[in-house]
Amino acid sequence: MSSGVEADIALDAAVVLTLGMNRALGRAAGAAGRGAEAMAALAAAKTEERAAALAQAEAYERALRRVLERNARIAALAETGRRLGADVPLPRPLQPTEQDVAELDAWCAATDTALDEAEASLSQHLAAQIGEQIFPRAAASLGADLGPRAETPAPGEAHESVRHRLERVVGRLLPDVSAEDRRRVAEAAALLPDASGEAEAEAVLTEVRLRVQAANARTRERREEERRRAAAREAAEQAEAERRYVLESVTAAFEELGYEVQTGFETLTAADGEVVLTRGSWAEHRVRMRVDDAAQIRAAMVRTRPAESEDDRRLDVEREREWCAAFEAARARLADAGVRSKVTWRLEPGVRDLPVTDRARRSGTRQARRRERHREHG
Repeated sequence: MSSGVEADIALDAAVVLTLGMNRALGRAAGAAGRGAEAMAALAAAKTEERAAALAQAEAYERALRRVLERNARIAALAETGRRLGADVPLPRPLQPTEQDVAELDAWCAATDTALDEAEASLSQHLAAQIGEQIFPRAAASLGADLGPRAETPAPGEAHESVRHRLERVVGRLLPDVSAEDRRRVAEAAALLPDASGEAEAEAVLTEVRLRVQAANARTRERREEERRRAAAREAAEQAEAERRYVLESVTAAFEELGYEVQTGFETLTAADGEVVLTRGSWAEHRVRMRVDDAAQIRAAMVRTRPAESEDDRRLDVEREREWCAAFEAARARLADAGVRSKVTWRLEPGVRDLPVTDRARRSGTRQARRRERHREHG
């Protein structure tokens, strides 16, 4: 980039944490007081106390996110219960307010136990549903189909025994398996009433067991994929928050130095990470600045019309020097805002002619063509 500078950016850990916590607080509004308290303590910490303050804030954010994960699991199990028509007790979601990290962690531990029990209950409910679909029609004949025993079972005893074994196998089915997986399991289980003996019944139960295992594997894969997508969304949201923070910090720094920050250059806007800097005394100069993924700043001075004289070129060098000094002053302000930068490339003033904006270049080309046509018809 001619007549410009490139700098790598590193956000302070406190800034990164604050941006992440702000999003978490947005999903748990009741925790705003505790979160603000943690961030205020971090901002006020002296150098020797900063590490401890940062660790405390990080611990609170992790605890807050664990609460949000449990709340999401409560909602998912409640939806599964509604779909199965099961009324299974679930813990109430927690809206964090003034709880400290230890209290949040204790709630998460207790909730995990309750949620595991609720999931097991839903699996048993699902197993009972499948059993009810299969066995009522076979209660009268199933005992005879399974063959003689050493002792004559009471009426329906064999039926209940096989049904119990089926429900024990199907009870391992995760409650949130897909409708198609439920159908596959029920389809295999439906063969059990027609089993001609113990060996055939055991073969059917083995097939049911295999289908339950396959269904659970697919369900766990789906859950993991959902977690990956959620993590990707979280990373994208964090990256966008960091990029916007850097862009807003850059804007504030240069506005404090007397620059006018425009939110676009030709067809690009601030949403694309690009801004344009101008000053009241700059009639023919602009600075194009771009923030890439909160990881790099690239900036270059440009002309709004081609330089036509040595005086124009001397003015270019003067403007470039002015800009270089402003950039260093802005870096100090950015550092105060937690945006550290390291210059990786710089082109010193006067080394090359300033580039001309595309708009000015197109305008100059049109003017040259008009002059040429005028001479041809003159």
